[in-house]
Amino acid sequence: MNRILITGANGQLGSELKVLSEEMTGFEYCFTDYDTLDITDQVAMRTFMQDRRPDFVVNCAAYTAVDKAEEEPESCFRLNGKAPGIVAAACQEYGAKLIHISTDYVFDGTSCIPYNEDQPVKPLGVYGASKREGEVQVFAHSDAIVIRTSWLYSSFGSNFVKTMIRLGRERNQVNVVFDQTGTPTYAADLAAVILKIISRSTADPDCWKPGIYHYSNEGVCSWYDFALAVHRLAGIQCHVSPVESADFQTKAIRPCFSVLNKAKIKKTFYISIPHWEESLEKCIRLLT
Repeated sequence: MNRILITGANGQLGSELKVLSEEMTGFEYCFTDYDTLDITDQVAMRTFMQDRRPDFVVNCAAYTAVDKAEEEPESCFRLNGKAPGIVAAACQEYGAKLIHISTDYVFDGTSCIPYNEDQPVKPLGVYGASKREGEVQVFAHSDAIVIRTSWLYSSFGSNFVKTMIRLGRERNQVNVVFDQTGTPTYAADLAAVILKIISRSTADPDCWKPGIYHYSNEGVCSWYDFALAVHRLAGIQCHVSPVESADFQTKAIRPCFSVLNKAKIKKTFYISIPHWEESLEKCIRLLT
């Protein structure tokens, strides 16, 4: 039986992988987080891999506090930049295939068309730069699959959807930026794609196609549009006011346009991707 190791298992994506693991039999799963496996520790990572011998590793672990990263660059780079290289090196040593999760923040947001995997990267802040370094370190050690995603949310953990539901119930009005455009990604959809790739690669090793891939749900929206959809689907009566990013000061600069082109992952792994509103409705049913 093939073994799958998931790091960062208590986060949004890791939690969705736990749910799907109950449905997708035929694999032995090992879910870890910082309290059971420190992926920034090379010795700990090698020892764990030697003991467990997984066939696949899905690295969901990440420093995701984008604004706090500006104040804690060393911590951010240790987990997002250095650790992926440690994981990749251990995978290479013990013969495991690696899927590593990255982000749309590797781009600067100046494009006017969806970003494909070959376009130049130019992170605007510490978080994006650390994630890009993680990508570089992964490919320095392993023939891995790196999946960049955007605007991740789930019924688990903290995220924009849950924040909008909470604020919409507490207040009569909320302000949300309208000049940042991207695509929400339901973590459950991404989790399903990851397990599909692993399943197909188990059945046929030729299905494993290393490289960088983009994945989000289909469609495009601003954070303002996203907030309106959350309130509508959750049945919340709250006025959402569109504001400019300049009026909503944050320590980290966000890309103003980070729509991802998903043609490569759809063609390579024969997947279809639901529209973001369709997936949002599924998530909100679990939350309300």
